[in-house]
Amino acid sequence: MADRIIIDADGMPYRELNVRIREAVAAGTQVIDLHGVRGQRFIGNAVEGDVSINILGVPGQDLGAFMRGPHIRVQGNAQDGVGNTMDGGHIVIDGMAGDVLGYAMRDGSILVRGDVGYRVGIHMKSYLDRVPVIVVGGKAGDFLGEYMAGGVIVLLGMDTGKPEAPVAGRSLGTGMHGGVIYIRGEVPEHLLGPGLALSPLDEEDVAALARHVQAYADAFGKDAAEILGASFVKVHPRSHRPYGNMYVGTN
Repeated sequence: MADRIIIDADGMPYRELNVRIREAVAAGTQVIDLHGVRGQRFIGNAVEGDVSINILGVPGQDLGAFMRGPHIRVQGNAQDGVGNTMDGGHIVIDGMAGDVLGYAMRDGSILVRGDVGYRVGIHMKSYLDRVPVIVVGGKAGDFLGEYMAGGVIVLLGMDTGKPEAPVAGRSLGTGMHGGVIYIRGEVPEHLLGPGLALSPLDEEDVAALARHVQAYADAFGKDAAEILGASFVKVHPRSHRPYGNMYVGTN
């Protein structure tokens, strides 16, 4: 098998496409270029190893779900469920992405140039040095970071198709009991879920944010210093058990 192959996915059923991808990975292919992708689901699902998958087109739902290791680049938009329960690797999306991006994500990174949909980053979690990261260049819908238990979300609010909308929707971080969300600009407090706080960044936050913004800038040809020149706020839980009093009696 060659180090690099091209697969023309135009009109190819998603099952056949994913079989072709798995066969190429098993044969040791290092770079897979997918042309003509039009909504095929499950691309890169549960794939492991140091392989790069370049997608020209719009992949379908659950791109990169359960994957561990690959680098996926989408030269276009992506649908719902990107990085579902992702266990490592990197996904870069040159356009917008849909709902439930990064659901229960455990490691790796997802970088999106534009806007994302609803319930992005919900149930994210981290363990020891495994810290998942989502960086969104645009704006997000409702329930960003819902029930987040760990990891990092960076919301920049810059490359957006919704200039009049707030940077995030309603119920931001609802149920969040771990991790952190960094947001560029101001966040109206009425958008926050219960039990959350808005705080300025400390030195550790500044260093972490600089790393994540630099990765975003490198991926999309942006100026990291210009992005970081604006003010940021940190959204974090006041308690690791925000709803504990709902289940434990006070007597």
